[in-house]
Amino acid sequence: MDSFDDSDEIGKRAAVAPRTADSRSRFADVLAYFGVIISRYLPHHVPVAFKLAVSISLTTTIGMSLLGAVIIHNQTDLLNRNMLTFGRTVVQQMAQSAKEPILANDSLQLDVLAANLANGENVVGTVIYSTERSVLSRSGTSPFEFNGPYAGRARKFLDGNVDTLPWHWAHSPKGYVDAMTFISPIRFRSTTVGYAEISFSRAAMTQSIHASVRSIAITTLILIVVGIIVSYLLGKRLSRPLHHLMDASRAIGNGQYDFHFDDRRNDEIGYLMSSFNSMAQGMLQKTQVEDAFSKYVPTRVAKEILSNLDEVELGGKHAYASVMFADIVGFTAKSERMTPEEVAALLNEFYTQIGRAAELFSGTIDKYMGDCVMLVFGLSDSDSDHVFNSLACAVFFQKLVARMNDTRLSQGKQAVRFRIGVNTGDMLAGVMGSSDRVQYTVVGDSVNLASRLCSVSAGDQIVITEETYDHPDIRKRVIAEKHESIRIRGKSKPVSTYLVHDVHEAYRPGMERELDKIVRRN
Repeated sequence: MDSFDDSDEIGKRAAVAPRTADSRSRFADVLAYFGVIISRYLPHHVPVAFKLAVSISLTTTIGMSLLGAVIIHNQTDLLNRNMLTFGRTVVQQMAQSAKEPILANDSLQLDVLAANLANGENVVGTVIYSTERSVLSRSGTSPFEFNGPYAGRARKFLDGNVDTLPWHWAHSPKGYVDAMTFISPIRFRSTTVGYAEISFSRAAMTQSIHASVRSIAITTLILIVVGIIVSYLLGKRLSRPLHHLMDASRAIGNGQYDFHFDDRRNDEIGYLMSSFNSMAQGMLQKTQVEDAFSKYVPTRVAKEILSNLDEVELGGKHAYASVMFADIVGFTAKSERMTPEEVAALLNEFYTQIGRAAELFSGTIDKYMGDCVMLVFGLSDSDSDHVFNSLACAVFFQKLVARMNDTRLSQGKQAVRFRIGVNTGDMLAGVMGSSDRVQYTVVGDSVNLASRLCSVSAGDQIVITEETYDHPDIRKRVIAEKHESIRIRGKSKPVSTYLVHDVHEAYRPGMERELDKIVRRN
């Protein structure tokens, strides 16, 4: 029988367990839901000045409330003790004074005694009882009278001991009464001959406590208001440099590394500002170094090297890319008739334009070699169409040179003609050089062949190999004609070449728009 009872109990617990888990899960979901709702209305940014004002206000409120509670408690306790001491002293004196009139059965003198005490300040009423608890004399209000809060229970408290009875009577003959009654036996030679009762009003004590509460509440309110104002002003003053730091952080995030703090402080914030100035200066110098470095090597390579300075090693990796060489025709003869400044201006002008062309077609300038420029396409993984981009860049540059020559001729200057060679193939790309001087470049037979194609090209010609022209989709996008075959040192068979004239018509409008932009910019 007991085993059946145990199995039933286990079954009940097993049934209750899923319900408990479900209720907990629902409660967690409800909390999460309300958390999401509340988070929507909470501000995303709370100023430090506001936080400081709230913190000081809460601290002041809690502190003053605790202080007020302690003061009120101590004052109430002190007033109660004083009232108890005073009331017991008075009731004992009343009992002493009523002893002879009771023994002499002098009711008149008892009435006079009760009346005189009842006329005292804060006295609600007085009563003198006989040993049988019957009233011998009474003046004022008593808690034991008819309809009183302790009506009919006088015998319980008239028990021969000094007693204290707090009470209040909302509808007494005198209105609302809040009082404390003191009872003392009247003894003669260890014999109880009667009882004395005197009741004192607690209104004065209550008023004193209420006055203390009001004073503390007003003082607390004033301190809270003053605390809020002072803490807010103090918070604004303290948070001002923090706002400056926030502005500086935004400026640094936007790349404005020339931000500088001019404030001089001798505290922790001043130290932070000084450190921030040093950091900004270091980042500015780093950016300047990167910008300068990017002018000597491709931007992608510069970033890769600067981000891994400890891992820069000589060597390279195999890549399938395209190389373009562009050389000024008859540069030596032209330079002999020009000043060094004019030569530098001419080179810089055309180097600038070929740099713009390379940027449009995802190419990078590998190096400048006098009047010759070497460009590389396809080293980036994102440039899968590097063959077409290299050929389109060559066509674009030739068109750009033609437009610039028109301008030069109108200014009485000589026209400049370029010969270009482009080749695609396997090559080695990486950091080449010695341990103390390196250069990022590409080397290999394909690079040498591109240089050779440039050298056999005539003015305004773009020479490519047949293999480059046979690359997938190139014949559909580039217009070229078969050119001569050339012999290359180290190759047993001659290399078939093609002359590139233009890109197909679908690509010309976009190219013309870019040409117009560059011409207008100049």
